[in-house]
Amino acid sequence: MIDVIILIFEIIGTVAFAVSGALVAVEKKMDILGVMLMGLTTAVGGGVIRDILIGNIPPAAFRDPIYAVIALITSLIVFLPRVRKFFGEIKTKFDLALLLMDTLGLGVFTVVGVAVCKTTVADCGLFLAIFVGTITGVGGSILRDVLAGNTPYVFVKHFYACASIIGSIMCAVVWNFTGKVAAMILGAAVVVLLRGLAAHFRWKLPRA
Repeated sequence: MIDVIILIFEIIGTVAFAVSGALVAVEKKMDILGVMLMGLTTAVGGGVIRDILIGNIPPAAFRDPIYAVIALITSLIVFLPRVRKFFGEIKTKFDLALLLMDTLGLGVFTVVGVAVCKTTVADCGLFLAIFVGTITGVGGSILRDVLAGNTPYVFVKHFYACASIIGSIMCAVVWNFTGKVAAMILGAAVVVLLRGLAAHFRWKLPRA
């Protein structure tokens, strides 16, 4: 049962992060290959880093093409002229779409990281679960922003990594008390809620 839930969550996160990566590529005026590669990298990047960290070699993204195929198809849809025009006409519309997709992807992949650690690593303690959850959540967006030549969201945007850390803690702590599925839903909801509140109220960590 938990494997099916993780698969569903991963598909949702893959679509969300693929959209966010493709949107950034479109904003950078990349060609169709660039848009598809950006969407792919954003969607599977965090999972690849996660699998390498916990010794799940080769990473799931390379063993099961479903994630790559979904990411590439999603990116191709974003590249379609009508879709590009829809997001490109109004800057606020683009920013809102990027925020929503990035937030959804962050929340979903954060708890997927915790779940994969808990279900595949024999001695997955609290610290490792939180670390793996966070790196799974933020890894793809960091790769996206680096490739796009932007300062990664994790360093400058609305409580980004902190939301992932708190969501990971929530999911990992309640994992054995509320049930696995409930823990994942709760952890993802916490991440999405914190990101939404941070964006609305302009929460930011102190800067140098």
